[in-house]
Amino acid sequence: MKKTFALTHPKKAVPRVVDAVKFEVKKYIKRERNKTLPAGADFWSFDCRFGDTEQEANVIHLKEINKSIDAVVAKGLTSFYLEILAKPSVRQKNIEADDEE
Repeated sequence: MKKTFALTHPKKAVPRVVDAVKFEVKKYIKRERNKTLPAGADFWSFDCRFGDTEQEANVIHLKEINKSIDAVVAKGLTSFYLEILAKPSVRQKNIEADDEE
């Protein structure tokens, strides 16, 4: 998903539009996670970028998306750019935990 979201709508209040955007993002992530994993992969990981515009977008963690959207609303901006790309990943063994045992 690479999309610029507008937070203004002629007939809807900003909080309703924000809720709709958050729901759309959540629905997209759920849809991607339910896809069949390729052989050798354990889970879907996501590369996320967020910013006021596509050129200003910075890398963020998946769990920071809602906080970032709330920050944009607090700034009073009318739109933002969000990019979420799913990729198959393999879980890494925690070396530190094995050393303690």
